[in-house]
Amino acid sequence: MSAIQTQTQNESLSTPLVFTLAAGAGLSVASIYYSQPMLDIISKQFNAGIGAVGMVPMLTQAGYALGILLLAPLGDRHDRRTIIFIKGLLLVAALLLCGFSGRLSALLVASFITGLTATVAQDIVPASATLAPERSRGKTVGTVMTGLLVGILLSRVVSGVVAEYFGWRTMYMIAALAVLLITLTLWRVLPRFAPGTSVSYPRLLLSLVHLWRHHQTLRRAALAQGLLSIAFSAFWSTLALMLSDRFHLDSAVAGAFGLAGAAGAMAAPLAGSFADRIGPARVTQAGAALVTISFALMFLLPLLPMPAQLALIVVCTIGFDLGVQATLVAHQTLVYGLAPEARSRLNALLFTVVFIGMATGAALGSLALAHWGWNGVVALATLAGAAALAVRFASRHLKN
Repeated sequence: MSAIQTQTQNESLSTPLVFTLAAGAGLSVASIYYSQPMLDIISKQFNAGIGAVGMVPMLTQAGYALGILLLAPLGDRHDRRTIIFIKGLLLVAALLLCGFSGRLSALLVASFITGLTATVAQDIVPASATLAPERSRGKTVGTVMTGLLVGILLSRVVSGVVAEYFGWRTMYMIAALAVLLITLTLWRVLPRFAPGTSVSYPRLLLSLVHLWRHHQTLRRAALAQGLLSIAFSAFWSTLALMLSDRFHLDSAVAGAFGLAGAAGAMAAPLAGSFADRIGPARVTQAGAALVTISFALMFLLPLLPMPAQLALIVVCTIGFDLGVQATLVAHQTLVYGLAPEARSRLNALLFTVVFIGMATGAALGSLALAHWGWNGVVALATLAGAAALAVRFASRHLKN
C-alpha cells in the first residue's frame, strides 16, 4: 500500500499490515507499564520511599488519561498517519528522557510525557477500523486490540527481567528503540487518511461534554470501569515492592506475574460472545463480581505457608485480570452502540475515566502499602471492586 495515497476501504487488508498495526498498538501502550515491576530498583537508585516512587506509574497513567481526552479527538480532523508519526517520535523522546533521568523529579516529568504520547495506540486502533472493509472490520480491530492487550501484559514480564539483569535505564533505551522502529515502519506502510470533519478543535472538545451529558449508559460504564481500574492499578503498581519486602523476590519475578495476568486476560475476548448471548450488562456484573472475590481471597494470605501464599496470588491475579478485561469488553459493547458516528469520542471518554482510575489506583495503592501494608492494598482493591459491582447492579433495571 502506498504511503502517499489517501485511505480507502480495501477488499482485503494485508495480514502483514494488520500485524504491523497490532505491534504498533502493543509497543506504544506497553510504554506506560514498564515502570511497575522496576519500582523497587528505581527506589533504591534514587533512595526514595514507597510513596515517592509510586508517583512514577501514577503520573504515567495520568498523562495517558489526559492524552486520550485532549489528543485522541484530533484523529477526526487531521491525517492519522501524520499524527501517529509525530506522537511516535515524541514517545521515543520521552522514553529516552526517562532512561537518562538523573533525579526522581526528572523521571516523574518524563513519565508524565510518556503517558501523554503513548496515546498513539488510541490512534492506531481507529486507523485499523478505517482501513478495513466492513465485512472484516471486527476481525481486524480485534487483532489490533489483541496486540494492544499483549503489549500491556508482556510489558511487565520484559521490564522485570531486563531491569533485574541489565538495569532499569536499559529497559527505557530498548523501549525507545522499539517504538522508533515501529513508528518509521508505520509511516512507510500507512496511507494518508482523509480528515473526517472540519469542525474546529474546540468544538470537538465541546462535543465530548454533550456526549457525556446525553448518555447515562456511558457515565455508568465509565464509573464502573474506572473503579475496577483503581483496583487493577493498586495491585500492579505495588506488587514489586510487596514481593521484595515480604518474600525477598526480585523484579524479574514481579514481572513474571504478568504471565498470570495474561492467562486471565487472554480469555477475556470470550466475553464478547457471552455479551451477544446474555447481554453485556450481565457480563459486567459477573466480571465485577469476579474482581471483588479475587481480591477478597487475598486476605487469606497470612493464614497460609509461603509457597501457598504465592500460589494464591497467582490464582487471584488470573481471576481479577479476567474480570477486569471481560468487563471492559462488555462496557465497550454497550458504549459503542450508543452513537456509531461518535465512537472515537465515546472511546476517548470511556478510556479517560479508565486511566484516571489507573492513576488514582497507583497513588492510593502506594499510600495504602506505606501506611497499612499489603492488607491495605487488598482492602482498597476489594472495596473498589465492590463499588463497581454495586454500580452495575444499580443499572440492572436499565438496558445498560
